[in-house]
Amino acid sequence: MNRLKIYPMILSKCQLVNMNRIYIIAEMSANHMRDKKVAINTIKEIAKTGADAVKVQTFKPESITLNSKFGFFGPRKDGLWKGKTPWDLYSHAALPYEWHKELKDIANNNGIDFFSSPFDIESVDLLESLDVQMYKIASLEINHLPLIDYVASKGKPILISTGVANITDIKNAIDVCKKNKNNQITLLKCTSDYPAEISKANLATLTDMKSRFRCDIGISDHTIGYTVPLAAVSYGIRIIEKHFTIDKKLGGLDASFSMEPTEFKKMVKKIREAEDAVGSIDYSVSNKDKMRRRSIFCSEKILKGDLITQKNVRVVRPGNGLSPKYYYEILGKRVNQNLNKGEPFKLKYIKE
Repeated sequence: MNRLKIYPMILSKCQLVNMNRIYIIAEMSANHMRDKKVAINTIKEIAKTGADAVKVQTFKPESITLNSKFGFFGPRKDGLWKGKTPWDLYSHAALPYEWHKELKDIANNNGIDFFSSPFDIESVDLLESLDVQMYKIASLEINHLPLIDYVASKGKPILISTGVANITDIKNAIDVCKKNKNNQITLLKCTSDYPAEISKANLATLTDMKSRFRCDIGISDHTIGYTVPLAAVSYGIRIIEKHFTIDKKLGGLDASFSMEPTEFKKMVKKIREAEDAVGSIDYSVSNKDKMRRRSIFCSEKILKGDLITQKNVRVVRPGNGLSPKYYYEILGKRVNQNLNKGEPFKLKYIKE
């Protein structure tokens, strides 16, 4: 079992590596097409991109909706899934429970983590039986406090997507986790449109979210491309989640706003480069760089006993001489030895 990818900032029970790396999740969602071969190939392709994990969704249609065509449960009248009833939609999107163990094993054997978004108690129990190492609460489940309570009780890290949540919703979810003495919470900024517009990403919220709720932060992104994930890196995020498909032409329910392998791999590379660019807080200056700055040099020959003037000393490059902060202090004083033009000036040359 491979557990080396899960980053330690959200794991208090495991001493793992990659503390300073953003944890990159490829979301399979419904792009498995209810075809096990597609699901297996998707995981293998994800592993090749440099992602840290594959995330699935664990539910049955009855976990989310009612088998009815009456009123709110009738066919959708617009949007990406127009014409489908919720029951039909979730029946098609559901990942069969009996596939989970095999898919988890395949993910682990290919060097990536496997975890899920559960949608009811039964799905949590299934995932617990597989010993998944963390959970995600989907955006639309933010007010399902009984579910969050049960997940939090398992004592594992929880990613909470905030796509349809206000401040009170987020606080309520966090309070439920803390009631269970589970502080391993990462909030994911999300725009729950499919696809989402870049202009609605509102990444500035991340700064407030981190300080207001005192949690780790990340993003669950539904925009096209990787502009939003790259921009988010500079906000100190710990997680990026992005939908993945092996081929948009397969027509998975989420394919239109998912990344294919080549693009996802490129995104991972760009994220790692952006991480390197962000780096850490550092005001240090190397000795080599100090020598590239200015210092005080003799600008003409100075004889022993001569006064130091603005004519015979100057502040120039390189930095091998006396620091410029002493410039006005040494003017008008006398030297205790002969000095050549171009010689770095030193405090020891001042006559006592």
